[in-house]
Amino acid sequence: MAQNIISRYGMATLALATLALGTVTLPARAASEPIKVKVFVAAMFEIGENTSDRAGEFQHWYERYWMKSPPHAVKGALKPVYCNDDGVCGAVLGMGKVNSSSSMQAILLDPAYDFSQAYFILSGVAGTPPSRGTIGDVSWASWLVDYDLGHRWAPEEGKPGEPVFMPRKGYESYRVFPLNPALVGWAVKLSQGTNLQDSDAARQYRMRYPEKRAQAAPAVTTGTHMTGDTFFHGPGLSKEAQYIAKLYGADDYVITEMEAAAITLVIKRQFGTDRVLSLRGAVNFDQGNPNETTLQHLDPAPGQTAGGFAETVANIEAAGSRVVDHIVTDWPEWQKGVPPLPGN
Repeated sequence: MAQNIISRYGMATLALATLALGTVTLPARAASEPIKVKVFVAAMFEIGENTSDRAGEFQHWYERYWMKSPPHAVKGALKPVYCNDDGVCGAVLGMGKVNSSSSMQAILLDPAYDFSQAYFILSGVAGTPPSRGTIGDVSWASWLVDYDLGHRWAPEEGKPGEPVFMPRKGYESYRVFPLNPALVGWAVKLSQGTNLQDSDAARQYRMRYPEKRAQAAPAVTTGTHMTGDTFFHGPGLSKEAQYIAKLYGADDYVITEMEAAAITLVIKRQFGTDRVLSLRGAVNFDQGNPNETTLQHLDPAPGQTAGGFAETVANIEAAGSRVVDHIVTDWPEWQKGVPPLPGN
């Protein structure tokens, strides 16, 4: 009987101790609370390692923000996510619409992160029409337009000289994304004075093109970024891209890339587009010069490619990090939304 009472008393004491232990461990759960992301930087590919070799789209970002950050694998994402103590996170999402957007979706749904107040910078290399840009430019998108989601036919099957593209009804909210003009304005303002790198190879290559904009030194620009899985080339398809941009009421087409509209749709469905930026660096022209055919431009002879790739990927991070650092430094001002531009 006495042993029974002691046994019951012991069990009760153990239960109370367990409860007490539970209360003690409650604060430890704070360590597993989601990371509050302030800025998320997305790149599409990296050439080799994240550091100490030839840089792709991610390396310069990684070396600036995440050298001491452990990788966090996210189920469904192509590559790990990295975050620093300032709430700046980033990852390589993969090339192309499906690849990149599926990675973005997986990352947004991972309970390890809180994106409710995050800003997004979708960054990478791109092409540009010689009438609108040059090798080494960095461009902030004012609009994102999907090059696809319509009907196309061979030119000989339509009326001579008329467009060979017609938008398909039902995709209106999927194919055109006007980005927040105040945020784009801030991005241009903060990055306008960036000292952009250039190379002798890029300077020489530009001179093959007669357009003044193509021959100019790299600059910070803005305009419509055209997203398409197809690497379209040649003056005809460049003209078509401009036609599509104008058809949708967007700004001049200045950049051709493969991911931003798709990634933005994923972000839009959860958080809207007010905090989305697309940043691209031009590493090629979307057409050949007057002395080469489109096929020659697509498959150049050795030594005939555009220079400036290394300089351009450095320019992307140099311009983009000004925006990242400003947002993080003035986070109390940016946390609840984009502040008004000075003078507005």
